[in-house]
This record gives sequence, C-alpha cells and structure tokens, in this order.
Amino acid sequence: MFSFSKFTAAIVAAFIIKVQAQETHTVVFTNLCGTGVPTLKVNGATLSTGGSFTSNGPLISAIAYLDVGCGADGEGCTMVETTLVNPTTPGSGSSTDITLIPPHSFSVTTGFG
Repeated sequence: MFSFSKFTAAIVAAFIIKVQAQETHTVVFTNLCGTGVPTLKVNGATLSTGGSFTSNGPLISAIAYLDVGCGADGEGCTMVETTLVNPTTPGSGSSTDITLIPPHSFSVTTGFG
C-alpha cells in the first residue's frame, strides 16, 4: 500500500528534480571602453553581441571577448573562458579564467565577477 509518507517523499523528490532542471546562468556585458563589440560564443556559434544572454541549463566552454578587430574566435584579443554549471558536489561547478595564451593577446582590460 502506498503510504502518505511515501507519497510526500515522492512529491518532494519530484520538486527537487524540477528545481534542478531549472538551472539558468546569465552573462551580462559592461563595455566601458566605448568601442568594440562584446561577443559571447560556444563552439563557434555566436550567442550574444552585447546583450545579456541567459542559458537555460549549463553553459559549457563559452568564450567572451571585446571584438576590437579580433579573429573569429577572439584570436589576437584578451579572452574570458567560462563554464557555468550548478555544482553537484562541494568544490565542483563553475569555472572562469582570462586567457592570453597565443593566439590570444592583451587587447583591453577585462574582468568578470
């Protein structure tokens, strides 16, 4: 027989699964340079050219840069690499860094936070 406590546990579990499925991440650009086009890409596909972008789920291996004459994937410019994902265990989850590793190089002051 299906008891009330098992039914409540099933509803709570369904709610937790639904909440986890609601993972979103928003990238917002603030361009204080007065020039260039803020660009957000994943796997070569442009997700944003200055407007806010919201991912309805994890945002994996994204790149962001201020296009001031950069290559197609930010070559020649300062680039931010990011993975935005809700943590599943302590110490896991999102990771973001600034790269100047060739073919990228310093072009503008860049930050995230």
